[in-house]
Amino acid sequence: MTASKQMRHALVSVYHKEGLDEILKKLHEEGVSFVSTGGTRTFIESLGLPCNAVEELTGYPSILGGRVKTLHPKVFGGILARRDNTTDIEQLAAYAIPAIDLAIVDLYPFEDTVAAGATEQEIIEKIDIGGISLIRAAAKNYKDVLIVASKAQYAPLLHILEEKGAETSLEDRRWFAKEAFAVSSGYDTAIFNYFDNRESSAFRVAIDEPVHLRYGENPHQQARFFGKLNEVFDQIHGKEISYNNLLDIDSAVTLIDEFDELTFAILKHTNACGVASRSSVTEAWKDALAADPVSAFGGVLIANAAINREAAEEINKIFFEVIIAPDYDTDALEVLTQKKNRIILIHQKTKTADMQYRSLLNGVLMQNKDMSIQTAADLEPMTDKQPAPQETDDLLFANKLVKHSKSNAITLVKNKRLCASGTGQTSRVDALKQAIEKARSFGLDLKGAVMASDAFFPFPDCVEIANQAGITAIIQPGGSVNDRLSVEYCNEHGVTMVKTGIRHFKH
Repeated sequence: MTASKQMRHALVSVYHKEGLDEILKKLHEEGVSFVSTGGTRTFIESLGLPCNAVEELTGYPSILGGRVKTLHPKVFGGILARRDNTTDIEQLAAYAIPAIDLAIVDLYPFEDTVAAGATEQEIIEKIDIGGISLIRAAAKNYKDVLIVASKAQYAPLLHILEEKGAETSLEDRRWFAKEAFAVSSGYDTAIFNYFDNRESSAFRVAIDEPVHLRYGENPHQQARFFGKLNEVFDQIHGKEISYNNLLDIDSAVTLIDEFDELTFAILKHTNACGVASRSSVTEAWKDALAADPVSAFGGVLIANAAINREAAEEINKIFFEVIIAPDYDTDALEVLTQKKNRIILIHQKTKTADMQYRSLLNGVLMQNKDMSIQTAADLEPMTDKQPAPQETDDLLFANKLVKHSKSNAITLVKNKRLCASGTGQTSRVDALKQAIEKARSFGLDLKGAVMASDAFFPFPDCVEIANQAGITAIIQPGGSVNDRLSVEYCNEHGVTMVKTGIRHFKH
């Protein structure tokens, strides 16, 4: 067997015909004959090209409402026959089966049909049987057959035709086979996940077209992103988004989605180092920055309102990697685009994944994303003193921030502005001390501030330290066997404490 093969006979049966006409005309010029089904055959003949019907080859009509068209030995024999196997070739001759050298076959749009909200019967009818079988058969016999399993492969096929005519190398055919198995495995994954109905009885994920990133978490690591970033963002300026950028961007988007009122957030290494809700973007930015102007350097910025020129001029005073907003005024972009590498993203309102995955050891962890959002109605008083309305607002604000901070985490908030946070500490006491020290280092007064903890207090030491720093109200999940010790201290010192019953660990 030689590595190079000449294409003489092609089976064409596709749902997507856009971009196929040029390929068919080129194949015809190269002397390739066609056999096809129903609508595809009509399309080929509309181009003025000769085409044999599959029914003429098999001797059977399309039956069962089109469910059975190509499932026949005269079709699959021509695809699966090994050209270097004498017995296979003899059987082709004995049963008058023409060898098929090229199969252009795609699949019914199952995922699009599900996404469109079709009925179950309509969805079931979009489970392709003949097409998937043809794709797998042709890919299996890649040593002799070229398989084009998706319109995404039309361009590579046309390139081969323009460069080499109707001749393919073993390398060509193996690449197309690999792409075909990606198509078939992705298709079966989509069908399984539909029937699984989010029960996660098995782990199946298929995403095509990876984005190759400059490098991973560190320069010596390779990295790719599998997904469609253009559905979430429109990048209007700046360099390529990096692996670390994506981690911060994901954290930023997840955090900002918690807020309905105008809010600006600054993140560094996935933790918020500045957040404020205000009546204007400029004021929100200034107050967010004041919490930690040092950490903001090189950070990721995000707002849930359009950026105007006034805000842009203030923001432009510091170095940052990424800014995200739902829109930008034209004159604001004139300011923000002054730095050529600065990444500027427009955040599209689209649904993001509601499941989280993490590879570890020899497997994958999977969980539902923490989508819980507490309101005033969810707060259960633990102390004699009840929170005032402003304290309630601040407690809920702080609770949103601690939810998105690395554990052990403490957030200190005053007037809907993050004063400081302690994150990623092995001790909750250390997290609190870190937050207090940071707030003081930037001249922020904690008298009348509130505190949020991502988990309960096993001992009253944190509430004692918080009270001594001027904290007047605390929100925590509750549930410690020693809750009463913290409550007793708060009652003795006039500190308000409420619980949510919801823990927000984040690793």
